[in-house]
Amino acid sequence: MEKIISFESEIEFVARINEHKDCIMQQGPGGSAEADPEQLWFNIDVPKGHGLKAGDRVRISVEKI
Repeated sequence: MEKIISFESEIEFVARINEHKDCIMQQGPGGSAEADPEQLWFNIDVPKGHGLKAGDRVRISVEKI
């Protein structure tokens, strides 16, 4: 596997998508990646039962397989 990037970040918001999944998000300072062009943000669907909440720190990894 080729590692593209891995970074740690705080979850800004958890949104309910449907009865099967939620979405964890971080959209940068003030909710806008435009405030800091180097800020990495994420918007990832996760299965229900994850136990995550706003303020939790997570590690995001992207690998090419």
